[in-house]
Amino acid sequence: MALASLRTPFKATYRYLQRQAHENPVIFWSCVLGFTSPIFAFTVPPIRKHFFGYVPPPPIPTSYPLPQRARRPIQGYEDEE
Repeated sequence: MALASLRTPFKATYRYLQRQAHENPVIFWSCVLGFTSPIFAFTVPPIRKHFFGYVPPPPIPTSYPLPQRARRPIQGYEDEE
């Protein structure tokens, strides 16, 4: 009797999910993807790096690179008085 009482919640959940898969497949599959996404978040990047040779792109520059020379003063753009 104790074993049957342990399986009852899982059996009811399975029947509910089976019914939802037939009546509301969009909601069912969105829940399935939502529950499996944490697993994918931890398993897909190592697989992609190991098997497919993925290399992350270089970081995007956040400023304009300045030339490594002395700056010349600008001439010819003075205001007229």
